[in-house]
Amino acid sequence: MIDPTHYKYSVQWSARDSEFVGTVAEFPSLAWLDESERDAFEGIKQIVADIVAEMTEGGETPPTPLSERDFSGKLMLRIPPELHQRLATEAAENNISLNRLISARLAKAG
Repeated sequence: MIDPTHYKYSVQWSARDSEFVGTVAEFPSLAWLDESERDAFEGIKQIVADIVAEMTEGGETPPTPLSERDFSGKLMLRIPPELHQRLATEAAENNISLNRLISARLAKAG
């Protein structure tokens, strides 16, 4: 059984709603609005726990928490040929692999 406390929760202020919004990465369509940051967090956790229980009882498999997934480190990516050429050229000019250049760019952006 999946433990709903293992999911990736976040809470942030929504100026549009004038409330805090609790969300969970593994269920992107869910949100919980509340005046209190803590209550928004507790609200989203409770709704996820309820949904996971309902899914399990109904024979469905809830999503695996991100924290429990295995990641290979391999990423297939399609980019425009012109960008591919530009990045490959930059990597060659810096005497590094294209993989190292892209990994460094992604790490810097994250």
